Amino acid sequence: MHITYLKFLLVFVLVGNQSFCQKPIDTSEKIIIGRIKQYIRLKGKDDSKPILLFLHGGPGGSLLSKNDQITGKLQQHFIVVQWDQRETGETLSLNKSSQPLSLSLFYNDTHDLIDTLLKKFRRTKLYLAGYSWGSGLGFYIAGKYPELLYAYIAISPMINQWKSDSISLAMLKETMGKNAGKELAQVKIPFENAEQLYYHRKWLLKHEGQKFASLRLRKSFVQAWAHTWFDVFSRANELNLFESLRKINCPVYFFAGEKDYKTNYTITTEYFNKVSAPKKNLFLIANAGHELPETHSGQFQDIIIDKILH
Repeated sequence: MHITYLKFLLVFVLVGNQSFCQKPIDTSEKIIIGRIKQYIRLKGKDDSKPILLFLHGGPGGSLLSKNDQITGKLQQHFIVVQWDQRETGETLSLNKSSQPLSLSLFYNDTHDLIDTLLKKFRRTKLYLAGYSWGSGLGFYIAGKYPELLYAYIAISPMINQWKSDSISLAMLKETMGKNAGKELAQVKIPFENAEQLYYHRKWLLKHEGQKFASLRLRKSFVQAWAHTWFDVFSRANELNLFESLRKINCPVYFFAGEKDYKTNYTITTEYFNKVSAPKKNLFLIANAGHELPETHSGQFQDIIIDKILH
């Protein structure tokens, strides 16, 4: 009886100590990445859980205000890290980029942040999710540093954007009628300027059912956005992963909305079928468009928890 009691006491102490060491995390940090201060937000129920770094879209599209909406469930199973990339959100509030924007600069920032997180939490790998523009940064990491990832999750991904924009432009010219004809006739792929991008996105949003009146307010926004982002965005649109990334040496998972015409779901499906990876899966979300993590956040998170986390 005495030995049994001692065994029980030992188990109780060990379990108690383990629970005591596992702490929730809910904090923000300003870290030096790429010679400037960059802002990250970390949230999770348990700091012993795996890290999930979420790369926002845009470019320039911070998701901090929507963090709990799109990752609330994930925070029970991961340490979720949201990062405002340079020239975006809280990072821009801290400082402007000290260097001209380029794809290589964002690639290096992403790699440096991953290295910082792994050292901070004493891990060898993390989960990486890239959304729209962020998917390009994620594909770079998955292609060059697969050993750092448990898995890469590509959401509404940019795979061959020139082809995607060409498909949607032809669709819009066919379906949107005379009202759109004059403006769409000015659009060329690749986009030559902010005005062409605006007309394309305006009628694409109209096609998706957004109110026309609200779109008239967006031209000045697109022009202001383009002053910072048009060049680096155009360079990202030139990439064709069918040619440049035929093999990924870590598990890769794709999320696409069956009504996504911005990063066309048919291209995602075709690339999924062709890319080589040790493990892969494609999750097509019915009645979802490009913003599926926001519009179908529960379903999106449940899939990650039930079918990707291991």
